[in-house]
Amino acid sequence: MDDALTLARLNGASHKDFVALLAGTYEHSPWVGERAWPRGPFASLAQLKRTLVEVVTEADRDEQLALLRSHPELAGKAMAAGTLTAESSHEQGKVGLNACTPAELATIARLNALYRERFGFPFMLAVRGPRGDGLTKAQIIATFERRLENHADFEFAEALRNVHRVAELRLDDRFDFRPVLGEQAWDCAELLARHSDPGFAGNGQLTVTYLTDAHRACAAQLVRWMRECGFDDVKIDAVGNVVGVYRAAAPDAKTLLTGSHYDTVRNGGRYDGRLGIFVPLIAVRELSRTGRRLPFALEVVAFAEEEGQRYKATFLGSGALVGQFEPRWLDQVDADGVSMRDAMRHAKLPATARAIARLRRKPADYLGFVEVHIEQGPVLNELGLPLGVVTSINGGVRFAGEVRGMASHAGTTPMTSRRDAAAAVADLAVYLEKRAREAPNLVGTMGMLEVPNGSTNVVPGRCKFTLDIRATTNPVRDACSDDVLAELEAICARRGLSFMIEETMRVAASPSAPEWQARWERAVVALGLPVHRMPSGAGHDAMKIGEVMAQAMLFVRGENAGISHNPLESSNADDMQLAVEAFLQLLDGLAAESEPR
Repeated sequence: MDDALTLARLNGASHKDFVALLAGTYEHSPWVGERAWPRGPFASLAQLKRTLVEVVTEADRDEQLALLRSHPELAGKAMAAGTLTAESSHEQGKVGLNACTPAELATIARLNALYRERFGFPFMLAVRGPRGDGLTKAQIIATFERRLENHADFEFAEALRNVHRVAELRLDDRFDFRPVLGEQAWDCAELLARHSDPGFAGNGQLTVTYLTDAHRACAAQLVRWMRECGFDDVKIDAVGNVVGVYRAAAPDAKTLLTGSHYDTVRNGGRYDGRLGIFVPLIAVRELSRTGRRLPFALEVVAFAEEEGQRYKATFLGSGALVGQFEPRWLDQVDADGVSMRDAMRHAKLPATARAIARLRRKPADYLGFVEVHIEQGPVLNELGLPLGVVTSINGGVRFAGEVRGMASHAGTTPMTSRRDAAAAVADLAVYLEKRAREAPNLVGTMGMLEVPNGSTNVVPGRCKFTLDIRATTNPVRDACSDDVLAELEAICARRGLSFMIEETMRVAASPSAPEWQARWERAVVALGLPVHRMPSGAGHDAMKIGEVMAQAMLFVRGENAGISHNPLESSNADDMQLAVEAFLQLLDGLAAESEPR
């Protein structure tokens, strides 16, 4: 647009003009712009957006509440009266809220009343959605109904997060900015999500497990995209990984390895793993479009399997690249009795240990491995930050245990005579929570508790449970697990119980290589954003590749409180745009390092 706002104009404005130029960004709240002005000049639109978030975050609760209350209800009285601001009128009109059926209006009116009664402010939703082109009315109503169940404090924060998203979209309009690369990533996620396993596809659920027809369709789509993006060599390897290579300017150059997985958990989300494929694909497309070659090759691997959903072979795709494919896995069978070997043959893969062994990479040929991934947690969402730099992938240990006591009558057994197995496990759960809070970045979870054949009027004689303990370093993890096991022994001794405990998994922590973490940090700073360093509590392909070469990860904020492994998993086009830009910045920085001095 001809009158698009520019950073130069904004940075050169007086205090009064600055506030006027940002008028309407935050509904009826000029104080946001007033407090942001002294923090300029702004080097990027991303930095401006972040500064406005900081201003609102630093405001007191009464000011934040007033900001929420300044927004109109969706399809409410202000719309009927024609008193919406131009910005709100555009947003609500874009998604058709000005053309609701009588039934839709009645539903929204009922939800508006329930929401205001419960929370004391109007329902706040960025109705233009994650891509910016609008949610459907059905999506808006479903979100409305879901968020009515939130805790009041959480919903207050969620409403403010939506205020910031609305402000971001308004700023995009004001600056005539479109996150084109982010929209491409968003579109890729939607298109790839069309492929889902039987039993899930018909219910609108996303499930893609290893070497199913949906999995193979995803691989074929990724092959097509890689070729369209300008990769020089594209193939599907012996375990189903989709591998694309963008050659270096010189034939003998080393290679930067990147990528993530395209399989999903059952009824999962669109971005877990897959975002780390789309980002480098789009980056290569930008390089190819301009005819640019780097002083190193770029190899992007869409790993065929990471989740371990169909067979018990987690990290199968990345494991094959580091020589950790177990030949005995070929004989595993899935829930339908189909062996991995037969599944591979059906997918026209060689299905031999020898062919798979040849996939092992030589670390000396590589500069390192980087991975972009949706956070899968609430931290960046709560901080209002689009990107975070991973310091370490947590090491974990898991146990399956059982406490055994004596089942007895709940009415006739005195409290002093009970041998209650469930009460003992409850004691352990409380201790685990307390102990895990004693160290930074240490987490402990008792995710399963079961009283076999339990009954309301019977003192539990058995209780099964699981333990999951994770930390950024192995010593911190092990110290916690040692203390928890010692406490289990002490509890059972004190209560006259016996127990069994079995370690079922142990994974080493994978600290980010300092030089690669620093490269991600420089990339984030170049975008005008603050660097937030954080551990990853979830496992990733990077931790497997990190066993043989340097690795580092970049996290991208997830919406909906960062929920993952869930259909509500989401990101938005602006955040994904920043992820692509950060990846390109990392490539630029690495290329500059390679130039002669």
